[in-house]
Amino acid sequence: MDLYDKDVSGAILPVVVIGNGPSGICLSYLLSGYTPYLSPEGVHPNSMLQSKLDENSHLSLLEQDLEYLCEGLEGRSSNPVAVLFDSLLLPDSDFGLDYASPLLWRYEPKRATPHLVLGKGPPGGAWHAMEGSMLTLSLANWMELPGLKLKDWMREKRRNVRNDRATPAEIASYYQHYVTQMGLEQNFACGTVTSVQRVDLEQTGSSVWEIQGVQKRAIVGEESEEGIEEEHFSVFAENVVLATGTHDIPARLGVEGESLPFVSHSFWELEAAISDGRLDDTSDPVLVVGAGLTAADAVLATHHLSIPVYHAFRRSVGDPGIIFNQLPKMLYPEYHKVHQMMTQQQHRPGDVLSSTGWSETPLTSSVDSSPDSQCCSYPGYISFPKHRVLSIRPDRKCVLEGEGGRQTVLQVSMVLVLIGAHPNLSFLPEEGRPLGLDGQEPISCRRNPLDVDPFTHESAQEQGLYAMGPLVGENFVRFLKGGALAIASDMARKRREKELSAEATVA
Repeated sequence: MDLYDKDVSGAILPVVVIGNGPSGICLSYLLSGYTPYLSPEGVHPNSMLQSKLDENSHLSLLEQDLEYLCEGLEGRSSNPVAVLFDSLLLPDSDFGLDYASPLLWRYEPKRATPHLVLGKGPPGGAWHAMEGSMLTLSLANWMELPGLKLKDWMREKRRNVRNDRATPAEIASYYQHYVTQMGLEQNFACGTVTSVQRVDLEQTGSSVWEIQGVQKRAIVGEESEEGIEEEHFSVFAENVVLATGTHDIPARLGVEGESLPFVSHSFWELEAAISDGRLDDTSDPVLVVGAGLTAADAVLATHHLSIPVYHAFRRSVGDPGIIFNQLPKMLYPEYHKVHQMMTQQQHRPGDVLSSTGWSETPLTSSVDSSPDSQCCSYPGYISFPKHRVLSIRPDRKCVLEGEGGRQTVLQVSMVLVLIGAHPNLSFLPEEGRPLGLDGQEPISCRRNPLDVDPFTHESAQEQGLYAMGPLVGENFVRFLKGGALAIASDMARKRREKELSAEATVA
């Protein structure tokens, strides 16, 4: 997986993929010659889609009109090809049905497109950095990639899939194994990309992408960390695919005191504080800010160890935009528990909160809602819906503002800000802003994804630049595979056109 072992110096590759998570892995699979067809015995429960597939059943999915196939399909993704491919890989899975996929995969090396996938670490991307013991949000079969059933792989490893879900550590291992088993290793290399820009080549007169970066390399004979050197690399490509995900830069509140040493933006820092004894059941409360899954994980971790926790978030508990309101209770009992805590143990104006040193003038004193109160279902927890952080003071006091401008001052031991993350696109001019739906705003998975053609995933601003996964608003592995299909299909089209042009020139 080292660039210096690959013969790419001076060559112009058809495709370079930046990011080696499940997005990049799935695209590599399709670009390596693995080709989906409609199986002769395949039947799809959607009769309209089945009829369309039958029209050109002799053609691979990469050669068909994806826009035509997408018409009339509905699903949980806003990307049409994602809905199509998900429907073909896991028909009617939203309804708990277990239909067999109507697709037949063939390995056709002649269709392979030479490419390079660059990532900072082993294949699997951010999955290797996620907390290893908690269950993933998605069902196990939604996490798998084409050609290798996750459940089959786990059985071979003598592991059980709990509640039809797996841990991030298991998923990361599966992705790494997938690259090896599918013979994709020669396409992957470790390297941190520092620059992507258009350049004109004098010898050919063509415009291509130049991808520059650094790679860490062990010095022969040196085993210590000092025996590592950085080696710069530069590769050229006709097309670049951005598949970097959005876990690089934690989102910040932008308030006074956010850089104080007891304020963290990572779940790992909470674990470190617990493991080295800085936090225990005698500590002042931890303030968790955010209402996403990582914030819920932090609440669960602290509550499990009887560490008092305050939980602040800007939306109401019943807001349909909160992820907990979208999850089936039976499949996600631990997150349903957090939602119950958020709902049942809310702070209300007038509650007496003196036992932990809070300062607020109470309107009534009928309820003691301090974390030490034992009259509630979840002692040690209290939520603050519709609150935002105003400031964080050096004396570990945090000022919250609720509805109507009412302020509450909390005495805390640690503040954990878990409100999402932004992608690191520092290797692009202006950090990629001109490529977003709003060219004046930073790129954000939810608020400002990259602007791409919905059926090819090519940038609306830059020809030959593609994006997939969270960068185009697709967070779930289940749906990002559609981006791989869209891009691989467009690459196949470009290759056919190039071959026809060459034949016409010879003739």
